[in-house]
Amino acid sequence: MSTAAFAAVVTAAEGEAPAGIQLLLPAGYDIFWSIVVLVGIAVPFYRYVLPKFQAVLDERTRRIEGGIALAETAQAEAAAALAENQQLLADARAEAARIREEARAEGGQIKAEARAQAQAEAARVVENAQRQIEAERQQASVSLRADVGALATQLASKIVGESLEDEARRSRVVDRFLDDLESSTATSAGKGS
Repeated sequence: MSTAAFAAVVTAAEGEAPAGIQLLLPAGYDIFWSIVVLVGIAVPFYRYVLPKFQAVLDERTRRIEGGIALAETAQAEAAAALAENQQLLADARAEAARIREEARAEGGQIKAEARAQAQAEAARVVENAQRQIEAERQQASVSLRADVGALATQLASKIVGESLEDEARRSRVVDRFLDDLESSTATSAGKGS
């Protein structure tokens, strides 16, 4: 369009210029054709598209609710498993404490038994040692008595000047000498105390 034609259309339109509220209201034919287009879009939309959207939304809602129910079930099972595990752990700790106490008591009993056995063994060893010492003392006493007897007989023979080969005589002399020796040892031991 040319500038002149445009100016002519504007001039013609100015002659019919609406005033007041007419400025805000569209023309009647605009309202009619807008309603026709709206009904043409709305009817197929409500009839075909909206039910499909509603079905998809309902399916999603069902899945979400099912997932929530599964999650709640899983959470309840997890809470039950956690409580069971905590109970098992508490039971295991109590059992371990009981076993530890039993082991301590058994250890103390074993210790006491070992101590008693060691004391009995020590007493037996001491008793055996005392018997052996006594036997060796007796043997030494007999040996010493024989040696002292022989020496005393020789000494007495030299002092007396006669032979003490007679067994009875020699035995009496040796016994008398040893008795004198023991009595003098006992007297000196009594004074030393």
